[in-house]
Amino acid sequence: MTAVPAWTLRHRITIEPYLGDTAYGPQYGPPVPDVPALVAFNIRTVRTREGREVTSTAQIIAGPNLECPADSRITLPDGRTTRALTVARHTAPGLPVPASTEVSCE
Repeated sequence: MTAVPAWTLRHRITIEPYLGDTAYGPQYGPPVPDVPALVAFNIRTVRTREGREVTSTAQIIAGPNLECPADSRITLPDGRTTRALTVARHTAPGLPVPASTEVSCE
C-alpha cells in the first residue's frame, strides 16, 4: 500500500498531541512543527466520538502515520489554532489508492 504522495501535501501545520485531562485542564505533548499536510477550509458537519454533531471549518489530509489524537491542538497555515474533532485513517489494502489520515478541525 502506498502513502499519499508527499508532493500533494503543500501546507505545513503544527500539532500538539492531546495527552488527556488533568486537574488543571487539557494536557498536550510537545509541539511537532512543520508537519506536511493538505488543508481545506470548508464548512461541514461531522459527528464526534461522543456522537454529537458539530461544525468543522477545516479538514486536513496527511500521511498515514500522522500522530494526532482527537482533541489535539493544531496550528493551521493561516496561523489559526484549532482543535481536532475527528481523526480517520483511510486505507484500501490491495487497491491502488494511497493511504492517508483525515483530521476534521473545529
